[in-house]
Amino acid sequence: MSQTVDRALSILPLLAEGPADLGQVADRLGVHKSTALRLLRTLHEHGLVYRQSDQRYRLGARLFALAQEAMENLDVREIAHPHLVRLNESCGHTVHLAVYEENEVLYIDKVDSRYPVRMYSRIGKPVAITVAAVAKLLLADLPEHERRAVAEKLDYPAYTARSTPDATAFLRELEKVRQQGWATDLGGHEESINCVAAPIRGADGRVVAAMSVSAPNVVVTADELLTLLPLVRRTADAISGEYSGRTPSKGTV
Repeated sequence: MSQTVDRALSILPLLAEGPADLGQVADRLGVHKSTALRLLRTLHEHGLVYRQSDQRYRLGARLFALAQEAMENLDVREIAHPHLVRLNESCGHTVHLAVYEENEVLYIDKVDSRYPVRMYSRIGKPVAITVAAVAKLLLADLPEHERRAVAEKLDYPAYTARSTPDATAFLRELEKVRQQGWATDLGGHEESINCVAAPIRGADGRVVAAMSVSAPNVVVTADELLTLLPLVRRTADAISGEYSGRTPSKGTV
């Protein structure tokens, strides 16, 4: 039975490459045509494959409907939270999870620092979009025309001397973030707070959320915080793998 299921499931990635006839399916599976036909008929009955008029098979509409339903029911916060907790337990600093919705970047999860000096960020509160590391990652992933349109509409408050001054500088920073795959906020919002962040990606490679580790200078210096970047990126990659279904749930720290 397990071999039959394995063979049937092996047909799906083949058809994802494009329509294939019975002979091609049989050859790919290394089975007789009668076996391949039996498997295709079963998948066809469940709407997972469709037989075209030219007798070739392609992926069925039911498969796309199931994928869409699964994506809609995915909760990145639920998947990410155990990873955020483990990261917090490992480094001790504040960990945030953020998403981009309706022209705002919002915190949707937070694990507080174990140190006495804490950040006053709140779940559901918009971040300082022109300086926050998580915001840079989320906006950097937008198509160029959208990125530019957003940047040109924003105000650029001078929170500190290190704040982003204007749209030109912001777009330059977003391009840098897009290329390197991570972001920082080193005193751009509050002089004494530094932050490193990494993206969480869906199955299509697009950024669906961003996570960060933040700490005040009195606890760690900016250089010391930057040494945590590999750990932050590994955690983000683990969440991405679980969210997209590429890897099973497991510890990352």
